[in-house]
Parts: sequence; structure tokens; C-alpha cells
Amino acid sequence: MSIEDWRKRIDEIDRKLLDLLNDRTQCVIEIGRIKKTQNVGVYDPQRERDILRRMKAENHGPLDEEGLQRLFERVIDECRRIERIESEK
Repeated sequence: MSIEDWRKRIDEIDRKLLDLLNDRTQCVIEIGRIKKTQNVGVYDPQRERDILRRMKAENHGPLDEEGLQRLFERVIDECRRIERIESEK
């Protein structure tokens, strides 16, 4: 495949990632609504540790563990930010 072919493939993957990230964020918003009715805080460090542990166990590369952790920490952080914003509405 040429560079252009690989870039097209990356563009397709990016669109799928965008859809999945938005789906994940919608789930977080719904969970935030439930937490609000149950008077539960947004931050759940054990849940975040569990997510990272599970993702590391399921990862078969070539993304290494350090990169995987940084990516998921960022995803989780952004979802937590959205959950806080939504819970203040």
C-alpha cells in the first residue's frame, strides 16, 4: 500500500474512534445523571484503576503499556470533565 492508502485507512479509523469516543461520552453523561440522583461523586479512582488494568490486560500491541495508559487517562479525564459539566446543569 502507498502512503496515501495508509492515510485513508487512518482517516477511516479516526472516524470510527470519533464515533466510539462520542458513544462513550454519552454513556458517561447518563451515568452522571444516575450518580446525581444517588448523590454519588463524579470521581471514582477504583473504577479508573480497574479500567486501566483491564485495558492493559487486553492490549496486544503494538501500542505499548505506557502509551495505552496515557491515552486512556486522557479519555477518562475528558469524560470526567464532561460528566462534571453535565451534572451542574
